[in-house]
Amino acid sequence: MGAALTDIAGLDAQLIECRACPRLVEWREKVAREKRASFRDETYWGRPVPGFGPPDASLLIVGLAPAAHGANRTGRMFTGDRSGDFLYAALHAVGLASQPTATHIGDGLELFGVRITSPVHCAPPANKPTPDERDNCRHWLDAELRILQPHLRSVIVLGGFGWQSLLPVLDDAGWAVPRPRPKFGHGAHVELPGAERPLHLFGCYHVSQQNTFTGRLTPAMLESVLSDAARAAGLIG
Repeated sequence: MGAALTDIAGLDAQLIECRACPRLVEWREKVAREKRASFRDETYWGRPVPGFGPPDASLLIVGLAPAAHGANRTGRMFTGDRSGDFLYAALHAVGLASQPTATHIGDGLELFGVRITSPVHCAPPANKPTPDERDNCRHWLDAELRILQPHLRSVIVLGGFGWQSLLPVLDDAGWAVPRPRPKFGHGAHVELPGAERPLHLFGCYHVSQQNTFTGRLTPAMLESVLSDAARAAGLIG
């Protein structure tokens, strides 16, 4: 990655040029060429997807990886698919997004004090990145945490993959992660001591269709975690 990155714009500019994982590069570009029939007239993004949200966010949401016909198509995290519809509707309901929908870059969506990222920035086959791909992508998450650290007060992790990926990153960034490491669960909340301030870490089931269509994750459940994390971040009263 070269010299240490000190701003989000520079990070994003380098990230979208990454070709470190041959399997992911092949898949994201294959999907972008072949397209889903309903999107055949669109130009797919087909590259790594950067984080979305302000560089001074006090709340970070960590997912898994871009969806093949969602963020890999639109170029923005959780944009253009049903998982994103579910997430942004909840963010809007608790006052953290300007609108409840996310369809494409330039659609007017703005996040308030919140940034969304993932431990893997390219769409993986079957939505399952390998451990090596996660590890290859980790330096981007390390850099993003360093940039956000002065303002960051809480993190929501969507799913167990993101939870396991993020804990060592937080540890290396200077927050004290307990041993044994806390286990992921919906509604989990761990306060991690830090040099400047503690960080509140929250667990939430992923907004995948598997979870939302079955009722394992409901809008009320997601809004509750968002509200708790926003309160810990000082975004709501």
